[in-house]
Amino acid sequence: MSQAKAIPERSQIAPEYTWNTADLYPTDQAWQEDFSRLQAMVPQLAAYAGRLGESADTLYAYVTLEQEAGELLVKLMDYAQRRSDEDTRVPQYQAMVGKITSQYVALSQAVSFEIPEVLRIPTETLERFYGEKPELELYRRYFAIIQDRREHTLSDSEEKLLAGVGELAQAPDDIFSKLADADLTFPDAVDGKGEQHPLSNGSYTLLMASEDRALRKSAFENLYAVYGGVKNTMAATLSAQVKQLQFFAAARKYPSALAASLDSTRVPEAVYHNLISTVRANLDKMHRYVRLRKKLLGLDELHMYDVYAPMVSGIDAKIPYEEAKETVYQAVAPLGREYQAIIREGLDNRWIDVYENVGKRSGGYMSGSMVHPYILLNYQDDLDGMFTLAHELGHAVHSYLSNKTQPTVYRDYVIFVAEVASTCNEALLMEHLLKNTTDKRRRAWLINHFLEQFKGTLYRQTMFAEFELRMGELSAQGETLTADLLSREYKALNEAYFGPDMVSDGQIALEWSRIPHFYYNYYVFQYATGYSAAIALSRRILQEGEPAVKDYLEFLSGGCSKDPIDLLKGAGVDMASPQPIQSALDLFDSLLDEMEPLLFLKEK
Repeated sequence: MSQAKAIPERSQIAPEYTWNTADLYPTDQAWQEDFSRLQAMVPQLAAYAGRLGESADTLYAYVTLEQEAGELLVKLMDYAQRRSDEDTRVPQYQAMVGKITSQYVALSQAVSFEIPEVLRIPTETLERFYGEKPELELYRRYFAIIQDRREHTLSDSEEKLLAGVGELAQAPDDIFSKLADADLTFPDAVDGKGEQHPLSNGSYTLLMASEDRALRKSAFENLYAVYGGVKNTMAATLSAQVKQLQFFAAARKYPSALAASLDSTRVPEAVYHNLISTVRANLDKMHRYVRLRKKLLGLDELHMYDVYAPMVSGIDAKIPYEEAKETVYQAVAPLGREYQAIIREGLDNRWIDVYENVGKRSGGYMSGSMVHPYILLNYQDDLDGMFTLAHELGHAVHSYLSNKTQPTVYRDYVIFVAEVASTCNEALLMEHLLKNTTDKRRRAWLINHFLEQFKGTLYRQTMFAEFELRMGELSAQGETLTADLLSREYKALNEAYFGPDMVSDGQIALEWSRIPHFYYNYYVFQYATGYSAAIALSRRILQEGEPAVKDYLEFLSGGCSKDPIDLLKGAGVDMASPQPIQSALDLFDSLLDEMEPLLFLKEK
């Protein structure tokens, strides 16, 4: 029996396909030196307690030192986390992550007096400070946002206490990550010929996209058999995550964890609820997609392990990384030469950690380091891999431009707008591929992928958002989030979203146990809202050209200098309305209309 190629060790990956952490720190010793410098800043910052209102000079000196410490903290965390993610088994870098996390807590405690003290400075005094120290004008918006959260700010001692338990709040995510990425191992999946294929969280998606149904079924069953064996641990971990969010929300006098989460990013709660209600009202389109999938695959029963199988077969879908790089570069040409130049710099100067290795963190992400962005991939030679590259490069350019354009205090953009930047790249890539494809079957193959993006991003991420909301509500009502309850609720949602033509296999009820986004504090809905906004923006860019590009680059350069809703309005999209979501769902419906005749099918 032949064996598929084994997942390589880190040392076996060519350096040009790894990110260059030396751009952050050339050695671990250099990291330690900056760590010691950060440690020294903590008592310096703490010494300002009780003094912020004494003069404009004192307030300015404090806030500039605090910003410097914050930048240093981020750089130290970037290095430790990047090195740890390269191979999560290495104790040295696990320890460094632990050290800088503890230092983050210490820093948070040291500056916990800031918000209560700023709130005690009378408005007229702040105005006088701006006049006496013009450099403070830079921080006017920063202080105004603090003032806006007056009712959710506690006493100095209470703020210090909350800051002190910050490390405990990270425990559920840490436990989940260690279990999923380092400790859990999975039996090989077996294909229809009896050949074995290594199964990991990283390879699972690729295996599920195989045309070999036996392989898909084996990967599906083997993965969930392992997660089923730790379901009670995973339930306890997720329950702890939900409870810690509720604790902090209640402590700060928010009505719910959702309200606390969205307030921190200045996104109206109505946006979250608009998304769920609009998608719920359009589930008929998703059910139509499922019927089409069942028909195209020629199956009497469509199972959950058939969800990612290609509906269009016989297409050479192998896309090596080097080809993907150049295709993405060409696809973003409508965004102009400045945008392309940043993309080229990232592709050619080791911003990206490309391939999977043993112990490497699963999935993909971008970290917006001050030095330059870093991108983690687990690249597979397929269309999904190329779209993931485009996605993360969208994040990278967003970070690059915001870091370059905005002062430190306004560089960090919120996730709500982040997903717009990444998904706009994906939309432009799809438009580029469709524009350059004349073969009907290949066009159908691409439309199949476009449909999968809608299914996976707009529908599936909304389903996740609804599950997250439901878990928070049940926990707030006093329900214990057991594995059985979580599985029951998840399976019911899965059945509602996929409809009657999908067999909702028992194993899918455990999918909640492997979703990392449930540990990100009502984060996941922003994939769906971002996708909707990105579809609208990409079409404006292609239709209007330079004016739309100018607005879009200003949006990418905006950091958090405005509220996210206002940043998007400047780019031409109003996410306070359900309209962008509905328009995206209407496009999904029109793609189904185009797909059917291309494949000589007619859907009633």
